[in-house]
Amino acid sequence: MNTQGSAAGSNQQEDYLDKGLDAAEKKFGQGKVDPTKQRSTNEKITDKARDLFEKTTGKNIPDKFSN
Repeated sequence: MNTQGSAAGSNQQEDYLDKGLDAAEKKFGQGKVDPTKQRSTNEKITDKARDLFEKTTGKNIPDKFSN
């Protein structure tokens, strides 16, 4: 029950970057990768990418791309 609750909660929090990573996993994962099961790892990846972008450019990511 906890797994479903956290997966449902993370869907509300998904922004464009998260959705893009999910789409890439579905396309290139050959059906072996379930993005909902990888949500915590994907959040770490996208958060790191956002931080790197902001550090490199000195600009904030628009709200629709960052939660």
